[in-house]
Amino acid sequence: MPRIEPNSEPIIEPILAWNLGPDYPRWTEVLRDQTIVLIRPIGKQDMEHERTFIEALSPRSRRFRFLGQVREPSSELIRQLTDIDYSQDVAFAAVLADCTEEIFLGISRYSTSRDGTSCECAITVHDEWHYKGLGTILMRHLIEVARARGIREMISIDSAANVEMAEFAKFLGFTTCIDPEDRTQVIHTLRLQP
Repeated sequence: MPRIEPNSEPIIEPILAWNLGPDYPRWTEVLRDQTIVLIRPIGKQDMEHERTFIEALSPRSRRFRFLGQVREPSSELIRQLTDIDYSQDVAFAAVLADCTEEIFLGISRYSTSRDGTSCECAITVHDEWHYKGLGTILMRHLIEVARARGIREMISIDSAANVEMAEFAKFLGFTTCIDPEDRTQVIHTLRLQP
């Protein structure tokens, strides 16, 4: 089961830094195996990184991420995933901190509802980087940013077959129910504001 390591010390830029654009904030984190990663915003310049990340996922991970099989992501999908406005949408990638050639190890993102009261989130960690605490780190930062922006509720819609995600959501404090519109899916919900 995921757990937060006590030696994880993020470098957190003030939330006001969001006014300066998608270069902020950034965090440096230490994974369970002592690997140092940088968590940074995703931007238009990351189209090839995003494509490579999706194509490197196992078929099972791709199916769970997109709730269906995506063999080769379309150019339109890649554009949607990297053209982030950082007012309604937020997306972070984890990369090795000391590597000159960036490779995405994991991604977390959310998209805000029209009224700004809730957001739908998604997280994907490359199969080789599971069980190192990376998913927890990515989600904690995503939750922190959503809370700071006054979003009241975060949801994640996932396959009911994704047992690992159900355990992870429970660990983070999400509640879970069957999707009333599709019984093969579940909806995880986290209350962000008191």
